[in-house]
Amino acid sequence: MKILVTGGAGYIGSIAVEKLIEAGDEVVVFDNLYQGHREAVHPDAIFVQGDLADKTAVDAVMRTHQPDGIMHFASYTLVGESVQKPFMYLRDNVVNGANLLESAVAHGVHRFILSSTANLFDDPERMPIDENERIVPGSPYGESKFIMERLLYWMERLYGMRYACLRYFNACGATAERGEDHDPETHLIPLVLQVALGQREKIVIFGDDYNTPDGTCVRDYIHVADLAEAHILAMRALDQGSRKYNLGNGRGFSVKQVIETAREVTGHPIPAVIGPRRPGDPDVLIASSETINHDLGWQPKYPDLRAIIETAWAWHVKHPHGYGKD
Repeated sequence: MKILVTGGAGYIGSIAVEKLIEAGDEVVVFDNLYQGHREAVHPDAIFVQGDLADKTAVDAVMRTHQPDGIMHFASYTLVGESVQKPFMYLRDNVVNGANLLESAVAHGVHRFILSSTANLFDDPERMPIDENERIVPGSPYGESKFIMERLLYWMERLYGMRYACLRYFNACGATAERGEDHDPETHLIPLVLQVALGQREKIVIFGDDYNTPDGTCVRDYIHVADLAEAHILAMRALDQGSRKYNLGNGRGFSVKQVIETAREVTGHPIPAVIGPRRPGDPDVLIASSETINHDLGWQPKYPDLRAIIETAWAWHVKHPHGYGKD
């Protein structure tokens, strides 16, 4: 298949592109490089620099390349920022996504994978969180993804577009060639590894009085290559109908566990200090992947935290300042 990957120069998108090409697909990357990196795009992919806010540019890439399916990663993705700048998320994420969907319909594209979020579930009644959990978005970012899921419902009902929504928490890890390079960086594992690299003095733990075994928040960490494989499996399965899947390791790791494992992997002490809690951080968030395992046979190949951090560390050692900065 020929797949259009929006946000294909970003962290998760670029590794999805890598895995698609390894699987024999043709790939067209559409990215404005706001957070993505041209160097992260696989050399066998076609790269088009453009913005989803530009409807003319979106129509042009559809008309020129005529994709069979779309993987949509491009969006603003920071929960905290979305609370500070809600319209940037509730307007731009939604309008840009609607531009993409409108163009897809106009050009006869009937396969669509949405990179969604487990931030749909701010107040889960069960843990691990499965697809039957009630949706209560935890931020304007989560709300923007929920609106996109509702748009896809109508795209199928009105135009026959088959879709999959994939919800997950903390993408992490790296492949040999591609890893995590954000500015600013907000994710725990790369922040911890920056301390090991001497780029930060210490890591701050936001609270140690949660109702967990060691007092720090427990989260689901899923390897980015496993996420990419789930996107590909979901794309292949759309002939059998639309679907929604929660993706996770099925187990959680605490902040202290992440830091201690990183100390073991890197051989560095990684000083840590306790800071105040962040508003709205739940004790535990873990996603259940039983449905996608049952339907598509997907299982994480990197369920072990040490293996995940080892892949991230290898990439950061090779690229200590990220893409194109060494």
